[in-house]
Amino acid sequence: MGLDSLDLAIIALYLIGITLFGLRFRKRQRTLRDYFLADRNIPWWAIALSIVAAETSTLTIISIPGLAYDTNLTFLQVVFGYLVGRVIISLVLLPAYFRGELYTAYALIERRFGRRLRSLTAGVFLVTRGAAEGVRVYAVSIVVAIALGTGEIASIAIITILTLIYTFEGGLAAVIWTDVVQTVIYVGGTLVGLFTILHLIPGGWATIHSVAVNAGKLRIFDFSPDLWKPYTFWAGVVGGTFFTTASHGTDQLIVQRLLAARSQRQSVAALLSSGVAVLFQFALFLLVGVALFAYYHAPSTNFGTADRIYPRFIVSRMPHGISGLLIAAILAAAMSNLSAALNALSSTSIIDFYLQRKPQTDEHRRLQLSRIATFVWALLLFSLAVLSLHKVGRVIEVGLQIASVAYGGLLGVFLLGVLTRRANENGAMIGMVCGLACELYIWLGTRVPWTWYVAIGTAITFVVGYAASLAFRREEAQP
Repeated sequence: MGLDSLDLAIIALYLIGITLFGLRFRKRQRTLRDYFLADRNIPWWAIALSIVAAETSTLTIISIPGLAYDTNLTFLQVVFGYLVGRVIISLVLLPAYFRGELYTAYALIERRFGRRLRSLTAGVFLVTRGAAEGVRVYAVSIVVAIALGTGEIASIAIITILTLIYTFEGGLAAVIWTDVVQTVIYVGGTLVGLFTILHLIPGGWATIHSVAVNAGKLRIFDFSPDLWKPYTFWAGVVGGTFFTTASHGTDQLIVQRLLAARSQRQSVAALLSSGVAVLFQFALFLLVGVALFAYYHAPSTNFGTADRIYPRFIVSRMPHGISGLLIAAILAAAMSNLSAALNALSSTSIIDFYLQRKPQTDEHRRLQLSRIATFVWALLLFSLAVLSLHKVGRVIEVGLQIASVAYGGLLGVFLLGVLTRRANENGAMIGMVCGLACELYIWLGTRVPWTWYVAIGTAITFVVGYAASLAFRREEAQP
């Protein structure tokens, strides 16, 4: 059926509207605190929705339904771990972040260990977040190319440029408040999409339930002790807990939002409530995949890849108007995630690197350089997305794998700093290097599922880092 003029008008209206809305915040940016922390004046509920948007990308909206289409609902076991991880962050890491005026997660590392380890952790974040975000931006091209018929490179360029405009001008305040609007749009759009699928299938939910039960699509829990399966209860809860503790507790993408809260209590409220929202959201996306399976009842290979099923259904089967709304919803998730990445990468580049070498830079120049860094990172992410074309498999898992490789080392170092007094900088650096090396080997040389990467890397980093710290102390104590 394809998109018609009404659909295209809805998409164009969204793209123009959200860009203009983000630009409303450009006059409020006078200092780095304004640009990167929104002057710490954002209410908890807005931060909660922004956290949800930041961890939701086009990968999530198109690939999670594809995952359910191919398998079942066992991915929810990982989401249960996401909830546990948020509780751990609230109890262990957030109190440390709110002691003093911190702009980035890695300033905490310098305060506890030293500048060298701060540079190492911040550098690892820049490299791995940039790589993972490149894959996420690439996922945008799947949707836009199918919906608008544009080439993949042109599709990536359109979204990157529009997102850059308001992120460049408005800083974190523009990012968070556009996130709030975009979250409402893509969750509301997905709900509309699910109800439309229910209407298109004769018998509605009763038919979907019958087909799904017979195909084993409604299975949530898998208690099998198989360590090679990514979505068992053990891998899901343990892996999800470690993954979220790392991603939301050490990754500047999320920590930056938590630091923008008015108080530690509001930061905790934002983090915990975002977990409830994420559980609902993933359940919704998975149910869309189950409904699509009941509608098509065909192997995903018929569509090329499972990631293409949902966007192709939107374009070819949804009524006009609704299909335009759903494409706009997917673009909303893409732009919110990209804007979050641009602001986080820019803040780490300027604060953790440039200002460490030139701390006397005046405020006007700092703000100017921050905007330049945002522009440079937009170019880099565009380039990485183009390089990702035709080189990745199921995009949600590729993105999670890349992020997980670094998270174990980062979380291990943060836990060494917060939970121990004997760990020192040299020992923590050795532990982190060992953790990263082991995770790279596991990723590239074994078939261990990504859900175990962070737990393994954290354990290796913590144990080796603590042991090495004790060894250095003994050497220093010897005459």
